[in-house]
Amino acid sequence: MDNRAAPQKWDTVIRPKKGWFDLDIRDLFRYRDLILLMVKRNFTVLYKQTVLGPAWVVIQPLLTTLVFTVIFGKVAGLPTDGMPSFLFYMAGNVCWSYFQSCLVNTSNTFIKNSDVFGKVYFPRLCVPIATVITELINFLVQFALFVIVVIYYAARLRSTPVTPNWRLIALTPLMLLQLGLLGLGFGIIVSALTTKYRDLAMLVSFGVHLWMYATPVTYSTSMIANKYPQMMGLYMLNPITPVIELFRNAYLGTQIYSYGYYFNSILVTLAVFVLGVVLFSRIEKTFMDTV
Repeated sequence: MDNRAAPQKWDTVIRPKKGWFDLDIRDLFRYRDLILLMVKRNFTVLYKQTVLGPAWVVIQPLLTTLVFTVIFGKVAGLPTDGMPSFLFYMAGNVCWSYFQSCLVNTSNTFIKNSDVFGKVYFPRLCVPIATVITELINFLVQFALFVIVVIYYAARLRSTPVTPNWRLIALTPLMLLQLGLLGLGFGIIVSALTTKYRDLAMLVSFGVHLWMYATPVTYSTSMIANKYPQMMGLYMLNPITPVIELFRNAYLGTQIYSYGYYFNSILVTLAVFVLGVVLFSRIEKTFMDTV
């Protein structure tokens, strides 16, 4: 008689992740409630013990746009393609702020949450995703203010140069998705690298500010096209530039140079996002040994 016990059938089998790309979408979906809790936590921490609270979401872009209007529009006299200076700079600032916030706030994911990551399991990608959703909510508030300003300028005078392109406005969700994925992609790449190279975190803020001046936020692309036409191909490799140009063309009616640049920007965005997820999923397995 064989006394050996029959092999047991386990309900759950835990195996180590060995592949480079171990993203489980179903796992992220199961933790959707945790993501929403993190979004709520981000708002609470951001505006806790502030005098004006969430009003800063509106005040900050208004003040920044006003400074851009005075310094770059009035003092420097940079061209705005015939558009009202305040509206021109606000369009660029709203898009750039969303991308910048996603990048900067996801770039410290591992360092900032190392205590939590070392105690309990959940998909680590929940944290940067919650950050991007938080920044998207802030963007929507700023975007609503921007739309009000556009309607004001478009309705104030019949001869106003502001002529929204309704067909391109329909692409707004795609533009927002691209900005979010691009900020998330670059942010989690930096986050993964800072587990070993801490000085990269110090360069992020400085590098993002330099990046802004390589993007048509405070000036128009037409200025580059007129003064340095031979540099347009290289200039448009910046994946943010075609998005901002398309956004301005959709809501203001400014000139757009080539939709091919925008499709190239989409390809760069997808490449950066995939690279970021691959690197993030690889580093999360061993980051506790290096943090």
